[in-house]
Parts: sequence; structure tokens; C-alpha cells
Amino acid sequence: MVSRGPAWRAAAVLSCALGLWGLPACKGKPESTQAAGGAASAAAEQAPSGQAPSGQAPSGAGPKVVAGPGFNPECFAPWKKDTKYLQWTARKPPFRIALVNGYVGNGWRIQMVKTAKAFAKDPAIAPLLKEFKVVSTGTDVAAQLGAIEDFINQGFDGIVTLAVSPDGFDRVIRLADKKDVVLVPFDNVLDTDKVMQVNEDQLAMGRQWGEFIDKQLGGKGKVLEVRGLQGNSVDRDRHVGFREVMEAPGKSYTIVEVVGSWDDGKAQKAVADALAVHRQFDALFAQGGSTGAVRALLDAGHKPIPVATEAENGVRKLIAKHHEQGMKGLSLGQSPGLAAIAMRAALEALQGKVMPQMISVPIPAADHTTLKDGENFFSQLSDNFFTPNEFPPCGVNISGVKIMNESESDVK
Repeated sequence: MVSRGPAWRAAAVLSCALGLWGLPACKGKPESTQAAGGAASAAAEQAPSGQAPSGQAPSGAGPKVVAGPGFNPECFAPWKKDTKYLQWTARKPPFRIALVNGYVGNGWRIQMVKTAKAFAKDPAIAPLLKEFKVVSTGTDVAAQLGAIEDFINQGFDGIVTLAVSPDGFDRVIRLADKKDVVLVPFDNVLDTDKVMQVNEDQLAMGRQWGEFIDKQLGGKGKVLEVRGLQGNSVDRDRHVGFREVMEAPGKSYTIVEVVGSWDDGKAQKAVADALAVHRQFDALFAQGGSTGAVRALLDAGHKPIPVATEAENGVRKLIAKHHEQGMKGLSLGQSPGLAAIAMRAALEALQGKVMPQMISVPIPAADHTTLKDGENFFSQLSDNFFTPNEFPPCGVNISGVKIMNESESDVK
């Protein structure tokens, strides 16, 4: 599974060097953008909070930079204090919305697609939608860009997307602005501040995992790090945040790094292979495919160690089950419900609401002391169900049953 968190600037140079997925532009904001923002802000100050000022941006100009506060900050919280605000030309529903996904080869992506479909049928959302389509394009950037461009040229009003790459989207952003289409990357976001984006703070998430392990180990030990899908911002930023803690001055950790691609089967094999070579570890960090990673420890008869994991239902079951034997765990969730929040953000923006350029979603957390069946994990649901999916301030309250009853196939 970032451009605007308080931690961004500290990692910007590294992020640009890596050339991967999710922080904002590696270049400074152009002076022309700053000037435009100042002029727009003066006009926006005359309007009620979160509403369109008089004198909208002309059609085809893309969003204007305006003054905050934005619409419904309980849901659409700005990433930080100096996050800028955007406003598109207001229009009336119903709208045509598309979800352009990339990779679809793991449980999180499948659940995300199902969540978006279920949300489109919600009684509060369905009247706002004239049409909703879903397409998954795989890991090829050109295929994803082509799909976005196709939806723009078909006259869709809004497009939400999980970017295959953090860059290369300049052309479709310009086309979206020209056609007054609201483009909303979420989860896997872009290295730009030209579009509205929705995410949890991946750097902060990586730090929280690192802080948990560091607290358990006291500054030294051998740690197995299971990375995610290579070449994207979520994997990059989580890794950077984790290493900031583990490699800080005074720490003495040996970190063995393997790739699990956020997939249970791949992560389980990667951990099993690492155990065959290294035998013992003092802690495990798996940023996805966590159920498989922890199962590999258990299958090998490894002693109980601290585990820092994602929020798959299966790994929370395992932590709860084996806590009495000494397993301690922190489970942080990158929710598939981000798709629904991105859809809601697009719908509000299309109606002229003032929106933060980068929207911050809280990080749902549970550990070995707070896990409770029926509340933050579910013994009756499958292991690959991702537990955090409800965001009441955003009107996102989709039951697990409704989500799992949806098809994972494209809607064309």
C-alpha cells in the first residue's frame, strides 16, 4: 500500500532517488501555482466554509487553489496544516465514475474492488451515480494510463485510481483538467500535488511498526523484514519509515530483507526460506501477506517473537490465539475502504465542495492486548478479509457480508 504527511519532507530526497510510488513531487511547487493559489484564496475567503465562492474556475481549467477550511473535515482531513485546498467547477449529479485499478493479485485488492462496488450501491450514494465502472489493468503503467484516458474521453466525470507508478501521469492529469474530470489517486498515490489524493500516512505506519519492535527488543536483535509489492509508494514509504526507527543512532539491529509482495503464499515461502538460512529471528515485520508470514514461523516451530503486521483477519486470529504462548503483535490497517472514501471525495468535489489536496485517513490499529473477536477480528470470516472497513464520519459503513458478496470482476 505519500505526499503530504509531516514526515514527507524528511524522506523526499530518498524517495526521489528511489523513483518509486507515493510521495509528492520531488520538485518544489512552481511559483505560478503559488501565485494562483494566493489569488484564488482571496476570492474563496468571501464564501462560506467548504462551499464554492462566486466566480468559479472556467470550464477546462482544472481545479483552483482556494482557501480552507474544506468540506466535512471530520472525513476529509487535511494531511497537515499547510495542505492546500482545491475546488472544481460545481455541477449537478448524477455522475459517471470509474475505478481504474492496477494490480489485482492479492486479497486486499480484491476486497477493495468489492468495497467500491458495494459502496456504489449504498442508498446514500446510488442516487449520485449515473454509471459506475471498474477496470483492473495489471502492473503495466501504459495500460493504466490508457484506461484512464479512455474513461476521460468517454465523458466520465470522476476517476479514482490506484497508481501503478508514482510518476508518468502528467499527460492524463492535463487531459483530466482540460475535460473537467476529477482524478483521485488513493492508496498508491502520485508524486504530484496537482490532483486530490487519499491515503493513510505510510511513513508514519512504518515508524509505528518500527517503534513497536524497537520497544520489544530494546535496540538490538535480528529482524526479518518482509517487503511488499516492489516499485510502488506504499512499499517504499513503509520501508523508509521502518528503517528510520530501526537504523537510528544507538540502534544495533541486523535486518534481513525478503519480498512477499503482500501475498500470503509468497510471504509464507519467503519467510520459510529465510528461516532455512538464518534459523532464528528476534522479531518479524511483514507489511502485507502477514498471515502467511506468521504461519511460516509457527510451521517452523519458531519461538514466540514480536510480530508487526498488516490488518488481515487471519493474522489477527493468529496473534490472539498464540498470545498466551508469548506472541506479541501490532496490527496496523491499510483499509480497502479507502476506495469508498476516494469515491466520496470525487463526488463532493464534482459538486463544487472545497477539498484538501491530500486527504489523511486515520490508521486503524490493534495489538495483542486489544484484539477482540467480533470487534477488530472475526473468527467467522476468511483469513484474507481485511478488518478495518468502516469510516462513519465519511458515511462509509459497509458490512463484511455485503463486501464479500460482491464480485471481484471488472464492471465494463
